[in-house]
Amino acid sequence: MTTKPFAKSYTCPLLFSDILTENAEMQSIFKYIESIATTAQPILITGETGVGKELIAKAIHSCSRRRGAMVTVNVAGLDDNIFSDTLFGHAKGAFTGADRNRPGLIEKADSGTLFLDEIGDLSHSSQVKLLRLLQEGEYLPLGCDELRHSNARIIAATNVDLWERQRSGNFRQDLNFRLRTHHIDIPPLRRRTDDIPILVNHFLKKAASALNKKIPTFPKEMISLLSTYSFPGNIRELESMIFDAVSRHEGRILSLERLNDHISEGRTNFRETKNSHPQESASLVTFSHELPTIKHATHLLVDEAIRRAKGNQTIAAKMLGITRQALGKRLKNREENSHDIHCLPY
Repeated sequence: MTTKPFAKSYTCPLLFSDILTENAEMQSIFKYIESIATTAQPILITGETGVGKELIAKAIHSCSRRRGAMVTVNVAGLDDNIFSDTLFGHAKGAFTGADRNRPGLIEKADSGTLFLDEIGDLSHSSQVKLLRLLQEGEYLPLGCDELRHSNARIIAATNVDLWERQRSGNFRQDLNFRLRTHHIDIPPLRRRTDDIPILVNHFLKKAASALNKKIPTFPKEMISLLSTYSFPGNIRELESMIFDAVSRHEGRILSLERLNDHISEGRTNFRETKNSHPQESASLVTFSHELPTIKHATHLLVDEAIRRAKGNQTIAAKMLGITRQALGKRLKNREENSHDIHCLPY
């Protein structure tokens, strides 16, 4: 990927070249990265799945100018013994089968960066060891009696709410505070809809190259369609959608059929999830002191769907879960009864 707009804003623009964006919020994150990259303090990266947390970690490492490598480990599902062996290594004879000394990843990250992904899933006992590493720079390989020291910079990432895990007793308070000495929260794609056009163009080229096809032209309503979707899987989901559409593509203009199917399935799954969790469904709508009538609320909902779809009634109808004909009928009836609507006291 290549970034377009903000090269003049940074002292090291090429270090962000893997992150394709024109979004102002992302620009602020780049500037923040430059201000903290050379410190030795830990950094916590948060954000939903698929937003690019590892890409941000790589940008931090590159910007830090550290001599060592960036070493990545996903800690999800690691019990304490495997975590300790993976990170800290072991001495010969530490356990059955340990026929030689084996360095851990923390040693391989010496003078560099250790990136711990899915940190919210770390076990309690492993959290204690990580806290000591962060506070003292010390660790103990399995089977060793002598502490060793590390100067690796720790970057952790998670897509879960560490505050919530702390409140439920699943994450240590002291570790939570220590990890977020510096904190970067990556916005989801639904807050970066201005990036959708450049991401689509990039993924179209990437998919066409991988599938040995010509780069298809996409219909103008495609961006409006994608901009109305919440993308729970974020950029990774968008990439998968484009690859799937291109793989089935024949002709010159890309068909929206597969994209429509994917979005419809995603919205159905979202509604079913919300229906099974009423307390979460309440967050979808904010009510004023005076409640609108059902009729007026429907008008407001239709207006919002039309606005988000940039006037495209087919897209708006899909957002509302009704047919294009049903939406057209509602709009026609409203025009015929516009006097009644204007008389509503809201």
